[in-house]
Order: sequence, then structure tokens, then C-alpha cells
Amino acid sequence: MKGNNIVHHITSSSSKLFWFVLFLVLFLNTNTNALVKLPPNKTIPAIIVFGDSIVDAGNNDDIMTTLARCNYPPYGIDFDGGVPTGRFSNGKVSTDIIAEEYGIKPSIPAYRDPNLKPEDLLTGVTFASGGGGYVPFTAQLSGGISYSQQLKLFEEYIEKLKEMVGEERTKFIIENSLFMVVFGSNDITNTYFGLPSVQRKYDVGSFTTLMADNARSFAQKLHEYGARRIQVFSAPPLGCVPSQRTIAGGLTRTCVARFNDATKLYNAKLYANLDSLSRTLRDKAIIYIDIYDSLLDIILNPQEYGFKVVDKGCCGTGLIEVAVLCNKFTAEVCPKRDDYVFWDSFHPTEKTYRVMVAKYFKRYFNKTF
Repeated sequence: MKGNNIVHHITSSSSKLFWFVLFLVLFLNTNTNALVKLPPNKTIPAIIVFGDSIVDAGNNDDIMTTLARCNYPPYGIDFDGGVPTGRFSNGKVSTDIIAEEYGIKPSIPAYRDPNLKPEDLLTGVTFASGGGGYVPFTAQLSGGISYSQQLKLFEEYIEKLKEMVGEERTKFIIENSLFMVVFGSNDITNTYFGLPSVQRKYDVGSFTTLMADNARSFAQKLHEYGARRIQVFSAPPLGCVPSQRTIAGGLTRTCVARFNDATKLYNAKLYANLDSLSRTLRDKAIIYIDIYDSLLDIILNPQEYGFKVVDKGCCGTGLIEVAVLCNKFTAEVCPKRDDYVFWDSFHPTEKTYRVMVAKYFKRYFNKTF
């Protein structure tokens, strides 16, 4: 028995040494190609993502009970090889581009991807799920993976890291990785404004408070896991996305003021909660990321960024097609995707994400370190 234990110890130690060497190789080979140069003595070994369809990369692909999936054409038409992966865009999403800019890897894979390679765990994954939100009922409504379930998957991820590289290296990865949290859109559009029963129970003030309080709890939980670079993203100008213009914008399909007002109210509470949490923890590790103004500026001034169409998606009529309604059988695709701010009626094109990522680096790079 003692001999078997010794063999197991040697085998286990050799395995961890292998993964440690692989980690160093991956780190040295990727960061040297970074377009964005890190400050001296700073590193980002991985990007770890939580959220909804904006940063999903296919976690919902095998969940047959949800319509919040897009692992079919024409989604992914401009992704590597034109293969639909479960990303709600024509190509890469924002977190892919951020990983690319940092030189970590070309894209962030879905944690639940059956083809996920073990080495991908070392450089980051996304736990995001289309239809997710800060309010538990939001994910139940969509059939996606809730924010609490995403945290459970993250706990599983940590244990896998420990098996691969040991406790000390896992702690290093968690402490130095960039955590990105992108929820909120579905809570406002689908749950609050989509369900009269929710509006009878909450006014917009109490509902946005619930969202912001849950966001604070989520960030605090990540901090308890050891994360020290946590970026929590605001909600975008939801009243201006094509589907909401179609549903509630009247005959002229203008931006829906009450949707944008609710979003701004939530964003203000989110900012205040994260600022309060940072002060309580005495740690500046938690950063609020504004994407409301970033996207609204593109929508209001499209010509400055080379866009021509802001009120319709590229897929089909552009008025309502998203997820299952945007497919190769029922929807044609615009030939000039870079003319459009939105890919489908809810999600931006890769070009829009690239413009927004450039704004993100300009505004938040120094705060990250």
C-alpha cells in the first residue's frame, strides 16, 4: 500500500509539473504577441467570464430546453472558418477581442464546450449563458444557466485547476486573471418589461435595486474566491436595440425612453454598489465598466465609426430576428456586415465590439492595474 502511495505521489507530482511547464509555455508564447502591452511586472494569465448572451460562446448549445442558442448558421459567419459556435454575433464577441488584444489567445471558449482542451482552462473560459441575469427568475424564464449555477461551474473549474497545476499555481491564476461580469440586459427587457406580473410586484426602482444588490453580491463572491481584478459591466442602452424599437418604439421605431431610463437607473445603482463594496473591502479590485455611453455614442454618431445602419440588425428584416428567428431558412444576411451596428435585433456585430473594445482600453486600461 505504501508503495502504491509513493507511485501515486510521483505520478501526481509529475502531472502538476507538466501542467506548470505548459502554463509557462502558454504564457511566454502568447503575451509576447500582445497588441496591448502590460505594465512592467504585471501579467494576466487568463480571462474568466460570467454573463449572458453578449459574452456566451456556446454554453447553451446542448440545452434543448432553451431557445437562447445560436449554434447554427448564419451565426458565426465571420468567425474562424465561418463555423457557428454559439456566439450571438457574426464573429467574435467583446471578450474574445479583449483576450486577443492582450495576447492571451484568439478567443475565449465556452466552459461547457465538449471539445474544450485542458490547456484552455489555464488561459480562461466563459461560463456565460444566453438568457442569464442577476434576477434568478430571468434564467428560469429563458432556460439558460443562472448566475448562481455559473458560480457552481466556476467552483468546479477551480478544482480542475488544482488537479492540473496545484493549489499555489491555481491561487496565482485566480489572483492575477481578469474577471469580466456581463449581466443585466435580460433582467430589464425580458423579465421586468416583458412580464406584467413582475411589474405588479416591483416598481422600476425596487427592481433595479434588486438587480444592483445581486450584482454586488456576485462581485463580492468572486472576491472571496480570490479574484483581484473584477470588472462588472453596465447594461447597454436597451431602448435603442432594434428588437426593443420594434416592440415598443411605435411606428417610427424610435429609442424607447422608459427602457433607457430603467437601464440608466440600474447602472447608477450598480456603480454606487460596486464603489461601496470596494470601500468596504478596502480593495480597488472591483471596477465598474460603462458600456451604455460607449454604445449609445456609436448609435447616435454612426458615421464617425463607419456605420450606416443603426436601427436594424443585419439578419433578415433586422426588426425582430434573434436566436431561433435568425437562421439559414428564414433570414437572409446583409452582405456588408460592417455597415451595421447590430448583427441580429439584439446583439452587436463584431465590428461594433471592436470599436467598443478600443474605447474600453482607452478608458479602463490604467484602472485595471
